[in-house]
Amino acid sequence: MRSTRNLAAQHGEVTAMTDAKPNFRTKTVATRLTTEELAEIEAAAANSGQALAEWLRESALQAARRSPAEPLELLLAEVWALRYVLLNLFHAGAAAAAEGKQMHPDSIVKIRDHADARKLQQARKLLEEFLSAHTKRGGERP
Repeated sequence: MRSTRNLAAQHGEVTAMTDAKPNFRTKTVATRLTTEELAEIEAAAANSGQALAEWLRESALQAARRSPAEPLELLLAEVWALRYVLLNLFHAGAAAAAEGKQMHPDSIVKIRDHADARKLQQARKLLEEFLSAHTKRGGERP
């Protein structure tokens, strides 16, 4: 017979034990993974020499406590934004020239604003993809 706590955990709910002692971990978080995702996480935990639960907890807390942006993320974000702006300005300029028109100043501002809005998210995505691919090849995270 399953306990209420186990059922709640299986459905992605956070539960707490009653009469918890101070400074003890009493909350549970559950999630569903594919077989491949579980294997990837288990391998990462094993490579770090940690138990799966310990590795998951530390990884989640590290991500939650991460500063808004690390210097490498900021640099990569600016490079991504510069690339985005240049490519879009060249494309918009060429399209306008092909129609015998000039680019409207508002389109330049929109391109800049769009780059600024997405740059940090894109930098983090690029870093995560790089680190994930590096880890899958059997290397440690740089």
